[in-house]
Amino acid sequence: MVSGGERIRLVIVDDQAMLRGALAALLELEDDLSVIGVAGDGAEAVRVVAETAPDVCLMDIQMPGVDGITATREVRAAHAGTRVLIVTTFARPGYLRAALDAGASGFVVKDAPAEQLADAVRRVHAGLRVVDPALAEASLFEGANPLSEREQQVLRLAADGRSAAAIAAEVFLSPGTVRNNLSAAIGKVGATNRAQAVRIAQDKGWI
Repeated sequence: MVSGGERIRLVIVDDQAMLRGALAALLELEDDLSVIGVAGDGAEAVRVVAETAPDVCLMDIQMPGVDGITATREVRAAHAGTRVLIVTTFARPGYLRAALDAGASGFVVKDAPAEQLADAVRRVHAGLRVVDPALAEASLFEGANPLSEREQQVLRLAADGRSAAAIAAEVFLSPGTVRNNLSAAIGKVGATNRAQAVRIAQDKGWI
């Protein structure tokens, strides 16, 4: 229980409505936790946090539109009093590093026991950092994301099979520059082609 008997005020962000409801129901069972808002994507998360000023925001990563990493950065920049706890299915070292760099205070996976999640919320609220131990260990061995921001961008766009010309039109670069970035990305991740580079980067949470 927080001091004075006040509840820790939470906002839950996840693009799956059923999961949002389940998390809210579980956390509301705790005497010292109160869910005061929910959001289905990163852009809505920023709005809801602005409206409710929660103590802790539980943030998913992979969401349509504004993703959880970007939303975490925006929430922390605009509302320093709100701490962010990443709660995700995707336990990837690259995501952990990106989340912490964006200002998150913790990173746990969705299959963690309910009591463990509640404890993570309390610890983050108290100013501590909480990271899934297995993921923290994996992150040490994986190293930092080798891709530049531009390389990450073009590789994400290449994931659905679009051509260099199509990517170039979207990011306002020449097709040659896009091909150069794709080639650099392929080399940096140790792939032999674009499709393999996308798979490797996604698996490691680099894009």
